[in-house]
Amino acid sequence: MRRSLLPILASLPSLATAEQPPNVVLIVADDLGYGDVSAYGSRTISTPNIDRLANGGVCLTNGHSAAATSTPSRYGLLTGLYPWRRKTNILPGDAPLIIGEEQFTLARLFQMAGYRTGTIGKWHLGIGKGHIDWNRTIKPGPNEIGFDYSCILPATVDRVPCVYVENGNVVGLDPNDPIEVNYHKNFEGQPTAITNPELMTKITWSHGHNNSVINGIPRIGFMRGGKAALWKDEEMASYLVGKVKDFIEEQPQGQPFFLYFGLHEPHVPRVPEARFEGATTMGPRGDVIVEADWCVGEVISKLEEKGLLENTIVIFTSDNGPVLNDGYNDNASELVGNHDMNGGYRGGKYSLYEAGTRVPFFIYWKGHIRHIVSNALVAQQDLMASFAHMLHQPIPRGLDSEDHLSAFLGKSKKGRRGMVVEAVGRLAYRTRDYALLPAYKGDKRNTTGNEMGIVDTLSLFDLRNDPMQQQNIINKHAKLARHMQAALDKERTK
Repeated sequence: MRRSLLPILASLPSLATAEQPPNVVLIVADDLGYGDVSAYGSRTISTPNIDRLANGGVCLTNGHSAAATSTPSRYGLLTGLYPWRRKTNILPGDAPLIIGEEQFTLARLFQMAGYRTGTIGKWHLGIGKGHIDWNRTIKPGPNEIGFDYSCILPATVDRVPCVYVENGNVVGLDPNDPIEVNYHKNFEGQPTAITNPELMTKITWSHGHNNSVINGIPRIGFMRGGKAALWKDEEMASYLVGKVKDFIEEQPQGQPFFLYFGLHEPHVPRVPEARFEGATTMGPRGDVIVEADWCVGEVISKLEEKGLLENTIVIFTSDNGPVLNDGYNDNASELVGNHDMNGGYRGGKYSLYEAGTRVPFFIYWKGHIRHIVSNALVAQQDLMASFAHMLHQPIPRGLDSEDHLSAFLGKSKKGRRGMVVEAVGRLAYRTRDYALLPAYKGDKRNTTGNEMGIVDTLSLFDLRNDPMQQQNIINKHAKLARHMQAALDKERTK
């Protein structure tokens, strides 16, 4: 694609910054909804560490992911491009890297500015070039697109291979017990959740997750070997937080760093550490949200311990909206009670409705950012142009990233005039207060029960007065709808 080739660089205007550039820690939760944090007013769950960021910095109430599913969302975040231009989909665990080695990324931006860069946790953007040999160094991966250090989950927690990959190598692998992975057929003689249901000692599947059973949990895809390298789900939070602390600890004094920390919570399967079991009345989903909040607190504490918090921008957000039942029997729907994970909006993960991409979004910089609640319309892909502005660095022309540094730093409440949002390949258009949903054919709901945002006719919704998108007001605001449709069509043809 034109936008993914080596770019013609264009300079951005500069902004006065501190003599020593701030560190940046970007924390991205997995399937966490707008209403899943107490900072937005939820009384059914407590997330004090996440709230500290929101209540001490910029609390964005109209911040969006690039898409309503994981892989596309993360692609937009790291490349500054709308993911639908690349036709990204949710990837299996053995998919090749979908960001080209020649592409400009957020990590490369920070490298250009003299930062040391790292990514820890969920990745889900592919690795290698296809037909991966998991028993050798795997390239390309995060290290080939701008990250000096990486320790990742190759895909999602519910997909094989269930191993950590550090700088391209599987952690703890015994060469005498090689790993094999296949997403098309099982290995001869290997048990599955269907043939050997007794292996599911921690959770059972409801749909889609009935292949290899690893650590008592059925997964998507088939795997054998690599026993010594297999992760334990209930230890994952501590393991990844430990890697984050090590990364921070290892940075030389005065060396700025950028860290992208991908939490695995509250994505399925939800298996919290024992100390978080029963932390809420909402079962495993609520408990792993509390666990995620603990992870955030540990990162903040490490920065404080090292005397770095005052010179570190901490960003917290989520890759897409929430979902309850996503392939496992964990009673999420039965135990949710009156907890509104969508925060008053319609839809959720996979959906073109508002809760698909309106996500928690907070920017904290102790002593530099005053607390402000802002309704500025911003997208995660805007971090690219905004940090380029702050760091006086050039970025490629033609990106979908916009410079909204003033909004991110709480100096302005102005954001985007409009943007495209995506859910499973379908597109809609957003302005500050309105959402335009084109008519699409298909099922209104998917296997999770979430509404897909599929409408029978072109629909315009006033999100300020109708956040649940119940009233199609297109007949009253036909001119606005035409303008928004034209803007969407223009983006599609770029």
